[in-house]
Amino acid sequence: MSERQKMISGLPYDPGDPELQADQSTAQQWMARYNAALGSTPAERRDLLRQRLGEVGEGAVIGPPFHCDYGYNIRLGRNVFLNFNCIVLDVCEVEIGDGTQIGPGVQILTADRPRDFAERAAGIEFGRPIVIGTNVWIGGGALILPGVTIGDDAVIGAGAVVTRDVPAGATAVGNPARVRR
Repeated sequence: MSERQKMISGLPYDPGDPELQADQSTAQQWMARYNAALGSTPAERRDLLRQRLGEVGEGAVIGPPFHCDYGYNIRLGRNVFLNFNCIVLDVCEVEIGDGTQIGPGVQILTADRPRDFAERAAGIEFGRPIVIGTNVWIGGGALILPGVTIGDDAVIGAGAVVTRDVPAGATAVGNPARVRR
């Protein structure tokens, strides 16, 4: 199994692998083009998104600047909106459902590190996928941590640090984010 296959599967992998380094370099070049395309139309920016992301639904919009690790593990549904300055560390799949709106400065982080110091020191990484349902609202500056699933119609408060799954229709706020009753 290649390091890329391990990474996408959520297994421990070596991020210094030449194939992964080349993938990141390609993603960085793409981000430079995308983030420089401020004067282009939404349709032109969507075409640029389709050049790198795994899936881009009709009407999906990402406000530049946008940053990601690889891009090819990101799947956006129809009419998804990511505001300015979002970061998606997509070492595993990130799925964002139809109609979801994400505020500025949100970070969606699938990348994780071993808890054992010796493994971290060896440079080993792994990831856990993130699934964000349909019609979700995520407020500005929120952090979505590895392995989290956010259910349909949920609301994540601005600045929340989401460390656990959030059920459909729930509102979660705070650090760590807690579901409000």
